[in-house]
Amino acid sequence: MKELTLNDAVNRSLKLRELYRELELKYHGSEWSVEEDALAFLTDAGLVGRLTMSQQGRWPKGDNAASELDHKLGECIWWLIVLADRMDIDIQTALAGFLSRTENLLKK
Repeated sequence: MKELTLNDAVNRSLKLRELYRELELKYHGSEWSVEEDALAFLTDAGLVGRLTMSQQGRWPKGDNAASELDHKLGECIWWLIVLADRMDIDIQTALAGFLSRTENLLKK
């Protein structure tokens, strides 16, 4: 599989979110709010926790936990990109700022 840049991930994520928006309009008559998107992210993040416990042998989940964990980790990254966009935050700038601040903090 070709390496995915952050810029590519952002572009593909926003296109995918637009497809979900069309489904929301079709089936519910309105787009999910930012708060609903945030709740969906938190639900998936919680599942990452449970699937991690399963992957580490601390929670019985069944045979498919590794592939589900892989999927949910990707989905959580997707949600963060979507949430940042919906709140007018440039995710690349936010990530770069976090990394720089944290690296500088830990250099002390």
